[in-house]
Amino acid sequence: MADFSRTKSILPTAPSIDATQRKLIVGIVITTLMLFAIVIAELASGGRPDPPTLRAAATLLDGSWRFHVGDDLRWANPRTDDTHWETIDMTASPGSHDGDVGLPDYVSGWMAHGHPGYHGYAWYRRAVTVPARRASWDILGPTLVEDGYELYWNGERLGGSGRLGPTPRVVGTPPLRFALPADAAGTPGVLAVRTYMLSSSGVSADGGGMHTAPILAPRPISDALHRVQWDRTIAGYIVDVIEPIAMLALIGLALGRRSRSSRKGFWILASIALALTAARRLSNAIVAWTDLEDLATYVWLTSVMWVPTVAGWTLAWNRWCRPPWRSIDVTAVILAVAGIIGAMVHSASVTTGSRLGSIALFVAIGARIVRGGPMRILALATLASIMASLFGGELLDGIGVPGIWFPFGIGVSRTQYVCAVVVVLLAFLIVRKEVSGSV
Repeated sequence: MADFSRTKSILPTAPSIDATQRKLIVGIVITTLMLFAIVIAELASGGRPDPPTLRAAATLLDGSWRFHVGDDLRWANPRTDDTHWETIDMTASPGSHDGDVGLPDYVSGWMAHGHPGYHGYAWYRRAVTVPARRASWDILGPTLVEDGYELYWNGERLGGSGRLGPTPRVVGTPPLRFALPADAAGTPGVLAVRTYMLSSSGVSADGGGMHTAPILAPRPISDALHRVQWDRTIAGYIVDVIEPIAMLALIGLALGRRSRSSRKGFWILASIALALTAARRLSNAIVAWTDLEDLATYVWLTSVMWVPTVAGWTLAWNRWCRPPWRSIDVTAVILAVAGIIGAMVHSASVTTGSRLGSIALFVAIGARIVRGGPMRILALATLASIMASLFGGELLDGIGVPGIWFPFGIGVSRTQYVCAVVVVLLAFLIVRKEVSGSV
């Protein structure tokens, strides 16, 4: 008769969950649900269309605009002869919106109107008659411009996004409101918009210049519409704030409990990679909501920051299975150097080679986990999610996964969805890391 008691003693047993871990798991679930509810509420609020009563009391300045590439400040003068200029129709198709945030009344830019590949300055002009009402009048600036603009009324600069001129400082385009002169009511005028597109901005079939028309509105209608525009802009980037906060909390939890882990190197490097990921995500909101970061810096960070982030995750996961392979560490560093060089010299082939090589390293690490890594299923799921967040173009485009979804009319990128999954899975890895040597 077999000795079942002896057999039972040598079989591996699943690590048990103690009271502390149980509390942490419950806390993770509750926190996740709370953050999910906050995001859903913000998306639902920001995604609502402009109240019809407000739009009825305002005038969307769409229709035909005069357009001219180049730059000359005299073009702000209302007496400038623009009859020989081109015309661009700023009338949006019903239900049109941009492909990022979901901003309404979207129209194609100058690249779709005879100027493909053009970067630099261009001007828009049109005549506007302010209704003869006893009210103070505002112009709500265009909410989507590539990349910066200044707005002029009868030759007077009212303001704009960033600073244009010999050395432009171009920032994001948050909702802006400009007060018309007190004597504007009941008078005709010329509205001129000076726009500037960075040479580092990408080329698309419909890029360049204004993509939404300004709005003319009396107060307090303009105040209310301005708040609606801000609600939509905040909703468009709320995930890019919530996720970094969650990532930083995750770093604190991981470093605070790393003394109980037998894989301290993994958690230190993973925390560095998480911090870089959080900074990259938060940069989107900083540019969209403030003028603290100019677009040139943002574009540079976008093209470069992925390199140390990928390297950080690679070095971290190479320490999940022990001992770490020196060949993977060395190759990851070489690929990171190549990635930085590719970004600096704008070499698509070098950048692509660096990314594909990094994917191969992750696959090799995944194979190691399959053969004998701890917490195999959870670790593989987390690794796969991180790969999807880093290499969406290479791994998800080919299988038809859309880059952006529009729940409630607000754009949420697939990277944001995947990063949310990564945070949750890493949280569970942290909770389970000190279980009887399993991590």
